[in-house]
Amino acid sequence: MTKLVRNLPHPADFPAPPSDADRARWEAADVAARPARLARLRARLAAEGVDAYFGIRPEHMRYLTGFVLDDGEDRVAGNSGRFLVSADQVVVLADSRYRLQAAAQAVGARIEPTTYDLAATWPELVKSLGARRVAVEAALVSHQLWQQLQLAAPDVELVEASGWVEADRATKEPAEVERIRSACAVADRSLAALVRRIKPGQSERELALSLEWEMRTGCADGLAFGVACLVGPDAALPHGSPSGREVRVGQVLLFDFGAQVDGYRSDMTRTLFVGEPRQRDLEIYEIVAAAQGASIAALQDALHDGRPGPSGREVDAAARRVIEDAGHGDHFGHGTGHGIGLATHELPTLSRAASDDPLPSPTVFSVEPGIYLDGQTGVRIEDLVLFDRTRADLERLTGFPREVLVVGV
Repeated sequence: MTKLVRNLPHPADFPAPPSDADRARWEAADVAARPARLARLRARLAAEGVDAYFGIRPEHMRYLTGFVLDDGEDRVAGNSGRFLVSADQVVVLADSRYRLQAAAQAVGARIEPTTYDLAATWPELVKSLGARRVAVEAALVSHQLWQQLQLAAPDVELVEASGWVEADRATKEPAEVERIRSACAVADRSLAALVRRIKPGQSERELALSLEWEMRTGCADGLAFGVACLVGPDAALPHGSPSGREVRVGQVLLFDFGAQVDGYRSDMTRTLFVGEPRQRDLEIYEIVAAAQGASIAALQDALHDGRPGPSGREVDAAARRVIEDAGHGDHFGHGTGHGIGLATHELPTLSRAASDDPLPSPTVFSVEPGIYLDGQTGVRIEDLVLFDRTRADLERLTGFPREVLVVGV
């Protein structure tokens, strides 16, 4: 039986925000790591017989070049931030709005002026790199842009690249893990500050805004994604958005949220109980907690018996088996987890469709089984874990209690 907790956690229970010295150390670590990151991509280019890589994704841009666009800025930046990597050059495109920023952040890169008409400069750009075959992040390039680039330089072959940098980013460096751990602590402190103020009659929107405020004033650089606060029947929406529904005694209260610290993200879900829990909701919570525990046990067993696994599919199956055995297989539709870092959702994947290959190491991902009863209730418990096969270490980076927590009384 999951322990019923009435003593609410306090923000001081969790690690303090990062210092300026921490942030300076992380920046230095990125600068030091960037040559090795580029070398791995260049090795892939050589193996594929490709001359250059054309990148679109903002997190790849930051990882490989150092140039940073804040969330949402990429939607108005035009071609600024797009980049090319060849065997001996890194080129970052920047219009007049971003030229100075790119020069300061993308140290060692060639900053190339750009406009909204990329096709007009594409022939000279690829010619300057001596590129005849260019790998393109095809999942992010529109069909229209692909055609424009082909027509602009018909002698340059565009090659679809899928998952090249994503796979590399799944393996986390120590300074990356530190930032995710710090983002988790921001989220832990923020929810601990809020739970003491939750009262019946407050709306989902009101509580979501309060939690966002706690994160932004608690040393987060931004949100990992929009805060989900879902009460009672709304908790049956795995990715629901806050509404005007009010907190009521006897219902569950689900928060799904995350913070950003120095570009790296956290993601956690806690299902709280407003007043005395209903037996139905307690039973579902027990099943979900057991399912999460089964996934964690599968990870720990793999670390201790020395085998190369587990795969993301195996970890998902461990949680799914518990939920199916309890008769709720049809009420758990999403995957058990996802990688996290510069993006909220990245490799590796823990799901029925995940690879059978062993999980990368060291890596960070969520473990988040859930049960959702349409129009009635929903329960999800989500923690981030660090999986490190070399050190035989499995660390929960999310520190907020997982026991049954009663609020609003």
